[in-house]
Parts: sequence; structure tokens; C-alpha cells
Amino acid sequence: MSHNQELLDSLSYIVTALSQQADGHAVQSRIFASQGFSKLADKYAEHAQEERGYAEKIMDRILDLGGTLTNGAKEETPTYTKPLEWIAYDYEVSKSGIDYLKKIIDLAKDDLVTYDLLKDYYKDEEEDMYWGEQQLELVKVIGEQNWFALFI
Repeated sequence: MSHNQELLDSLSYIVTALSQQADGHAVQSRIFASQGFSKLADKYAEHAQEERGYAEKIMDRILDLGGTLTNGAKEETPTYTKPLEWIAYDYEVSKSGIDYLKKIIDLAKDDLVTYDLLKDYYKDEEEDMYWGEQQLELVKVIGEQNWFALFI
């Protein structure tokens, strides 16, 4: 497999994963809104839009590189009615996603446009990971009820 084909395949995988994450965040946003956690709902609705934006940029880059867009199969992912369970799950997804993304960034080291795009996406994912970690730590300090009050 050529280096370019491996990069294209990896970018296609990211598009599929980002689409899945965006859908998951949109679903969780609606669950949180129905529970009265409007700030948390807004956060995840915005996050879903960010992910769709990155998916579009990566799709455009695939086309720029002469690749073909695919609509890969997406696995069912869990939904949560308890916000802190969701945040813990999403935190773990971000951690594993960052590890995978590091490998793809390495594949793009000679393609500076793709490298910069992936680096920007990496920064966004890292920020999301740190936010999730911060929330889980904050709950330990202020307690669940006080934490819930932050997101109403």
C-alpha cells in the first residue's frame, strides 16, 4: 500500500469516526436538553457542529489528494441518561482518538496541508479531552449536585 493510499484510507476512517461522534454528540445534546441541562445540551450541540466541520474539511482534503469519498459503516455507540457517565465515556473516546490521530499525523508529515489540518483537529480533540477530565475532577471537589447546577 502506498504511503499516500494509507493516508487517504486513514483520512476516510477519520471522516467516518467524526460523523459517528457528531451524531452521538447531537443525540446526547437532545437527551440533556430533555433533562433540563440546557448549558450541557448547548455545549454538545456546538461540539457536534465542530466535528461536522472537521469532517467536511477532511473530505475536501481527500478530494484534493485525488481520493474517493466513502460513507463507511458506523458502529452503534452507547447513549447515556446520566451526564457524568456520558462525560466519562466521551473522555475515554477522546483519549483513544488522540492516540490514533498521532499515528495519522505522522503519515501526513510530508503533506503540510494535511498535516496542519490534522494538527488543528488534534488540538481541538485534546481540548475536549482536557475538558472532560476537568469535569470529572471538579465533581470530586464540589459534588454531583453542585456540578449539575453549573449546567442548568
